[in-house]
Amino acid sequence: GLYAPGSIVKPIVALGGLTEGIITPWTEIYSSGSIRVPNPFLPGAYTQFNDWKAHGSLDMRRAIAWSSNVYFYELGGGFQGQKGLGIYRLKKYANMFGFGTTTGIELRGEGVGNYPDPEWKDRVFPGDPWRIGDTYFTAIGQYGVQITPLQAIKEAGLIAGRGKLPQIHLEHDVPSWQLETTRLDIPDANFTPIHEGMRKGVLEGIANGLNNPYVSIAAKTGTAELGVTKNRVNSWVIGFFPYEKPRYAFALVMERGIKGNTFGATYVMRQLIDWMGEETPGVTRAGGG
Repeated sequence: GLYAPGSIVKPIVALGGLTEGIITPWTEIYSSGSIRVPNPFLPGAYTQFNDWKAHGSLDMRRAIAWSSNVYFYELGGGFQGQKGLGIYRLKKYANMFGFGTTTGIELRGEGVGNYPDPEWKDRVFPGDPWRIGDTYFTAIGQYGVQITPLQAIKEAGLIAGRGKLPQIHLEHDVPSWQLETTRLDIPDANFTPIHEGMRKGVLEGIANGLNNPYVSIAAKTGTAELGVTKNRVNSWVIGFFPYEKPRYAFALVMERGIKGNTFGATYVMRQLIDWMGEETPGVTRAGGG
């Protein structure tokens, strides 16, 4: 299945910004609740791009924890004094994490997905040029971005492993030394603020529903709006545990839920963690089992 991912792509955008040297973990971006860019076709008019709330000043860790759209609009496409990655570098890092390719798991019909760029738009919407708004929405996992749940869990695993991940298989007993391992060309240190931001999201941010007494989790949520009316959403959560020494990665999507429904992916994942804490304590206790 292919699904719009929403904000679960934001850790990849942050890693791209760090690796390309256009931002640091301590760079602060101010979110008043939106940004406005001049409309090139209507002098004096502006196009507004909204955040889900006014966050104030955010560094990278807080931007991940609270999932600020404005922060990632600016990091993805640039705004005023903040340089952006631009669509081709956004796509470069998305491809590094497995978007647009299959994982090779032993299942038939694995989807490839889509990551939009100007060439894609020219094919799908001929005569309509690529705009800065397209870059902004792509940077927060909207517009034409489509991924599979397997790609989502590959992203979570690569983040947990600081750019290293064995080949994904169905078998649980394949020795890791027999598996081909992905190694991303991203400095190990760049993953630290990503880990810390995802952990902060569980401790005090929008993934707080996963803060539990059994195991320390790092997570990133996503809510992708669907259709013209935006009244349906894909609800996502990805992450890993234990935070201190990651052993397990997870990805969960609830497809086409009603917007505003509180029983989304985080709620469902919390039910699983609570069940594991009671029924499989070896897994949640220090990542054993």
